[in-house]
Amino acid sequence: MRTTPLAVAALASALLLTACDSNGGGDDGDKNKTEAGCTVGVSVAASAAPSAGDTGDVTVTVTNRGTSCTLNGFPGVDLVAGDASKTVPADKSAKPAKLTLAKDATASFTITYTRGEAGGKQSLAVKTAKFTLPGSTVAHSFAWSYGDVVLKGDAPEASVTPLTQAGD
Repeated sequence: MRTTPLAVAALASALLLTACDSNGGGDDGDKNKTEAGCTVGVSVAASAAPSAGDTGDVTVTVTNRGTSCTLNGFPGVDLVAGDASKTVPADKSAKPAKLTLAKDATASFTITYTRGEAGGKQSLAVKTAKFTLPGSTVAHSFAWSYGDVVLKGDAPEASVTPLTQAGD
């Protein structure tokens, strides 16, 4: 059977689109997303704040599924509650380092937040967290099940660390 160049191109395009899943919502798990130079899988782990006024941490780990790539800086993080979206500020005490991730290497960042009173005036009822890696416009998202977040003025009482090498 002889394959025409057009059929080969169409098959290659279909496979490429399948490899770059842009479906958001929920923990990305093993789904791959193409970044500026990186193809990553995402996992999320949390040490949630048990009650209002307590501090919690949500650690996001990205695994490079493609060829070597470089990340430098803080991820952009937004906490989303219905129509409201609040940007999480960078941890002012931390300095980002340039990371080169080989295939299957991991990096992580942590969102630290203060839990708000459910339904309180100075609380943001977060349902989803969205983030982008430095140098990328590809947004990842995961369900936020760690309680409301305190608002100080118009900003969440939260911070995000720069990306750091994770694992061995």
